[in-house]
Amino acid sequence: MSLHNASDTFDIGGELTVHRLGYGAMRLTGEDVIGEPDDVENARRVLQTAVSLGVDFIDTADSYGPGVNERLIGETLAPYADDLVVATKGGLVRNREGEWLKRGDPASLRNAVLCSLDRLRTDTIDLYQYHRVDPDVDIEDSVTALAEFKDDGVIDHIGLSNVSAAQLETAREIVDVATVQNQYNLGNRDAEAVLEICEANDIGFIPWFPLGAGDLGEKEQVLADVADAHDASPYQIALAWLLQHSDVILPIPGTSSVSHLKQNVAASHLELADEEMRRLDE
Repeated sequence: MSLHNASDTFDIGGELTVHRLGYGAMRLTGEDVIGEPDDVENARRVLQTAVSLGVDFIDTADSYGPGVNERLIGETLAPYADDLVVATKGGLVRNREGEWLKRGDPASLRNAVLCSLDRLRTDTIDLYQYHRVDPDVDIEDSVTALAEFKDDGVIDHIGLSNVSAAQLETAREIVDVATVQNQYNLGNRDAEAVLEICEANDIGFIPWFPLGAGDLGEKEQVLADVADAHDASPYQIALAWLLQHSDVILPIPGTSSVSHLKQNVAASHLELADEEMRRLDE
C-alpha cells in the first residue's frame, strides 16, 4: 500500500480521468432512500456546488428513490460537462415495503439500463455498475448482458458492486471491469482481497460507506488525535486516510448539506504523515 498519493486523479477504464474524491448522491432522496428529498432546491444546489468545487465523479443508482436520484441529476446537470463522469447502478429494485430485491437476470438489467438512460438524459452511461449479485442468476449471464450494451456503445465502462474476489475474477473473464464498489473504511477492511486485485489491475475501487457512518470502533481515539493535529474533523481524516491508503481508491462521501460537501472536498487536500498513516493502519 502506498503511503502517499501518486496523483489526485484516476483514469477509470484507463480513459475517464476523474479527481479521486467523488460525490455519492444517494442522500439526495427522501427518508430510507425513498421518494423526493425534503428540499429539492437544496438537493440541486448540492449537486451544482459539487461540480463547481471541481468534483467530476458522481455516483447514483436506479434504486435510489427509486428513480428519483437519477432524475434529479439529469434535470440538474444535463447536458453534462465533458469532464463530468456520472456513474449509476442497476440490479436492485425496491418494493412497497422498501426492501432491496436483487434482479440480475439479463431482461431486468436491459430494462434498467434503458430507464437509467432516460432519467439521466443521456445517450451513453459513463460507468454502469451491477449493484449486487443475484444469487438466482449466474453472474456470467448478468455481466454478459451488460457487456452487450457496452458493445453497442450504450455503456462506456462496466463496474461491479458488492462482489467477492472470486466474483470479480469471473466477471473479468467476460469483460473489462473498470471499477468495483464495495464497503470499505478505516474500521471495516473486509474487502482487502478485492482491493488487492483492483490495485494489481488498475481497477478503480469505490468504497461505499467511506466514513463507516461515524462508527469506527477502536480507531476513534487515534482518529481524534490525528484530527486534532490537523485542525480537521475525524471525518476528514478518515477520507484522507482512504485517499492515501491506495492510489486506486475513489471515495464518494455523500451528504445533503452544502457545508458538509465543502468539508469533504477539503479533505482531499490533507496530507497525513507516514507515522499517522501507520497508527491508522494498525
